[in-house]
Amino acid sequence: MEATEIKNIVNSQRHFFLIGKTLDIHVRIEALKKLRNAILKHENDIYEALEKDLGKSRFESYMCEVGLTLSEITYMLKHTASFSREKNVHTPLAQFHSRSFKKPSPRGVVLIMSPWNYPFLLTMEPLVDALAAGNTAVIKPSAYSPNVSDVMCDIINETFDSTYVTLITGGRQENNCLLNEHFDYIFFTGSQAVGKEVMSRASSFLTPVTLELGGKSPCIVTESANLKLAARRIVFGKYLNCGQTCVAPDYIYVQESVKDVLVKELINETKRQYTEAPLDNPDYGKIINEKHFNRILGLIDSSKVVLGGGSDSDSLRIEPTIMDNVTFSDAVMQEEIFGPVMPILTFKTLDEAINTVNSYMHPLALYIFTQNKKEARKVTSMCNYGGGCINDTIIHLATSEMGFGGFGESGMGSYHGKAGFDTFSHYKSIVDKKCWIDLPMRYQKYKAFNDKLIHMFLK
Repeated sequence: MEATEIKNIVNSQRHFFLIGKTLDIHVRIEALKKLRNAILKHENDIYEALEKDLGKSRFESYMCEVGLTLSEITYMLKHTASFSREKNVHTPLAQFHSRSFKKPSPRGVVLIMSPWNYPFLLTMEPLVDALAAGNTAVIKPSAYSPNVSDVMCDIINETFDSTYVTLITGGRQENNCLLNEHFDYIFFTGSQAVGKEVMSRASSFLTPVTLELGGKSPCIVTESANLKLAARRIVFGKYLNCGQTCVAPDYIYVQESVKDVLVKELINETKRQYTEAPLDNPDYGKIINEKHFNRILGLIDSSKVVLGGGSDSDSLRIEPTIMDNVTFSDAVMQEEIFGPVMPILTFKTLDEAINTVNSYMHPLALYIFTQNKKEARKVTSMCNYGGGCINDTIIHLATSEMGFGGFGESGMGSYHGKAGFDTFSHYKSIVDKKCWIDLPMRYQKYKAFNDKLIHMFLK
């Protein structure tokens, strides 16, 4: 798409927004209902597209993409009206007599840029929040998941006028043109490198941004943990979507005294969930493309592999792989893995683990497996990260009741549920001053008595 076409789209959406139609709560709710109906209509198309792009099974596609999107729509249909109401707040006595309130208002024309690893969920869920808050939206999905993009394009075109919601396909040229435009808000999910570029480009317009990035999310396992259950939940979280999950446990940081037992349990559990021949498992997906396939293989040190390591270049599949005796200087620890490779590292004391985790960039997620409440409280209090779980992985993002987002280098801002509505809203602070009385103490000429009143009210 040419730059002039993109400019026309943004301008037409701005014109539509300024008409004020999306301020109507009924319009927002109707838009969400239409989107839900279109998703249900194209449900099988979505599954087929996810299978083509990422090898996802129908079960995993519903559990991790379609189902979560529908759940967010259901939540917003229930709560949009209440979220959109003005909220009264306490008025200081010095402002007598008046009403003070916060008024949520849509930001305007928003840009949503989404990645390829969960291409449907990470496009549609922010869109749901943006629509609930009353915005118009330009959507730009990743070029790496073209089949899903095509289905989403059909859904959007059937559901919305382009002045309300538009989906733009393409690659770097389109991304560049979009970032040259003045949006009222940008919501980006992707890598840290691209996130820096988005933030830099947004700064030229002073456009606020939400950045959902990634990082090396640690999974700390102490000697008090239920190791068998921990292994089961770690394997689920690590190899879901072949490890191509921004909140997947990137590495396992286990207390030295129980490392051998945990590794044994991880091996057994990986075989149980993915079979002895995972490359033949129809429910096990694939790496998105050859570039990432080769990158992940380059992180595997065969001398440290205790399970897996095999691959099939034709199908772009890599076996669930466990590497033992890994150090922080190994290649696999120099970047976010984003693939089915599980490095095992050890610590002696919990303080050592906390200090080490905090010495690296803030991760998007952190997981702690322990049956000691003091240990859990210490880690969740002292480590800096976006969000996470105690005695589980990944599931903290599967709720509309809590915001999901990064911290520090792993991102800024959050969404899901009320947090998502707030992200795509601006809260105007308003004082409605009544006319029947006017306290004279603030006006010149200043008097000694009024000075005493000011000191009485403001202290």
